Amino acid sequence: MGLGLRNFTERNNNGQPVLDTENGEELKHMQHGVDLVLANVPPISSGILYITTKQVIWLNDVDNTKGYAVNFLSISLHDISRDPDAYPHPCLYTQIDTNAEEDGSENSDSKSIDIQDLSKITEMRFIPFYPSQLDTLFQVFCECAELNPEPNDGEEHDWVFSADQMEGEEEEGYISHNPVNSLGLSNGHHDLARTVLELHINDQRFEDAEEMEHDEDGTHN
Repeated sequence: MGLGLRNFTERNNNGQPVLDTENGEELKHMQHGVDLVLANVPPISSGILYITTKQVIWLNDVDNTKGYAVNFLSISLHDISRDPDAYPHPCLYTQIDTNAEEDGSENSDSKSIDIQDLSKITEMRFIPFYPSQLDTLFQVFCECAELNPEPNDGEEHDWVFSADQMEGEEEEGYISHNPVNSLGLSNGHHDLARTVLELHINDQRFEDAEEMEHDEDGTHN
């Protein structure tokens, strides 16, 4: 599955989308009577929305050659929109990460955008026939999005070093170029990491002061 919105035409004998069941893809929800809006062009009526554990698929009711899909890893935001100033109809609004380079020349809000170039589509709306269905769609979106977390480097980072680890670095004469990051700021504990670092530095200063005082006492004796 590529990044961004793409055409989808793979249907089985029942007219439903062909899923990647070999890799564990499952259908979680199906909703009839859903219009699709790409960017801000007029809605495409009407179709069936399929939400799977991997992607979101919309298939046209009439034209079997017309369908679109986007995987959850490409959806950067989704929310319910009921504000008529934002869009005339209640809908499920989504933002899409695309393969297109961000050169500032294209805007998904432009009414003149060519929807044939799906790499430029960064906004998509689903308009169910009954607005009361939006809450269910949103909940399923949330559940499936949680099944597709953003990939990381596979490394786990502890945000606190043990005393032995910190002393080992000092004995080797090594000081991190970014000591705060060595405490693991990837999880957002910025203030806590800074506090731990400052306490460690203050402890060092306190020990140095005690040693100097002890040396001076020995000199006077």
